[in-house]
Amino acid sequence: MAETNNGSHMGTPTPSEATKTATNKAVPMAQSRISSHSVKTTQAAARHVGKHGRNRRRRSSRHVPVIAFVVVALAVVGAFGYWMTHQVLDTDNGPTIQAGLEVYVNVPEGAGGSEISEILLDAGVISDSAEFFKEVRNQDAETSMKSGSYVFITGGNVREVVRQLVEGPNSMADVFTIPEGYNVTQTAQAVEEALEIPVDDFLAQAKASNYVNDYPFLADAVEAGDSLEGFLFPKTYDMGGLNKTADSVIRTMLNQYQAEISGYDYSAARADIQERYGIEMSDYDFLIMASIIEKEAFSGDDWVNVSSTFYNRMSIWMPIQSDATMGYITGGAVTPDDLEQESPYNTYLNYGLTPTPICNPSIKSIDAALHPADTNYYYFLIVEEGGYSYHAFSETYEQHLEAINKVDSETA
Repeated sequence: MAETNNGSHMGTPTPSEATKTATNKAVPMAQSRISSHSVKTTQAAARHVGKHGRNRRRRSSRHVPVIAFVVVALAVVGAFGYWMTHQVLDTDNGPTIQAGLEVYVNVPEGAGGSEISEILLDAGVISDSAEFFKEVRNQDAETSMKSGSYVFITGGNVREVVRQLVEGPNSMADVFTIPEGYNVTQTAQAVEEALEIPVDDFLAQAKASNYVNDYPFLADAVEAGDSLEGFLFPKTYDMGGLNKTADSVIRTMLNQYQAEISGYDYSAARADIQERYGIEMSDYDFLIMASIIEKEAFSGDDWVNVSSTFYNRMSIWMPIQSDATMGYITGGAVTPDDLEQESPYNTYLNYGLTPTPICNPSIKSIDAALHPADTNYYYFLIVEEGGYSYHAFSETYEQHLEAINKVDSETA
């Protein structure tokens, strides 16, 4: 249980294990042939019959039907067994592909019907492009098939294939999740696990200066240390059909961040915070505040109340005193000794916000930073441990001490 004089909860998210699936490549089956030895044996038998005339034919007349029956029976049984275990598809006169295989395909962004058909044929998902196009017309799906990663069964129902393409990707092959509150390093680790992009490559690319020309909202981040901390929006991403590089992944995340905040009026929020607390906030300051809220809030109204507490403290020139900001430096638990160490991220020793965000916050934390609750709270204590839950927001230090004593007695 982590406690501070204002009370907070701490915790560094553990990256979830990204699911990776290997692509099953459909292997063309070799067509059966009569061996050269069988051909020579047949030719030798014919010559032998021709040489010895009717006597040889009469002597063998009683055995030929039996032998022929056995040969035919064995051929039928063999062929049936081969079909049962190696049923093949002839894809538009292309390579024969075993049916019933689970295969993964990527439909690239912007792919049209012809390109999709070719991809599906090559993978053995369909065997007839004409049948595919007919079903696309039947479902009026010419413009509604979606890009992304799919898992299909070779030789499957064409109607179901088209239906799935309209419904959207169903494969987790190139899907990864960035949990709320991950920092840039944790994000790089999650990307490596899911897409095999090395952590070092991702971190080397994750510089605000690499993207500020395309994303002007990064200007303050360039000046603050050139980090993309805070801007890599937490979400589940599907990179199926896309070029999977550190640059493409980062741009996808920045696009998502831009889309998520597009509905917010930052000018109105700045004016509100100035009027209520006498504090000037930039767009970047709001993101920093949101990242600290993300690490402190847990459930219910925590987000807006934590936000209000921090603004209230800043308005009277009181340090916000968040363990989480030093946790960004230590990479884990924060000890009393850590809180005595000088650092721009030590919000016990320094007034105001940290130089940069300390994680990539959720939209709920961003919203709370822009729209804090209207309270007189200056302290809070949030404890979530081993099934025990206690959330208290206090207006006075005495009330805060009572909350601490209550937790101590209940967890002794």
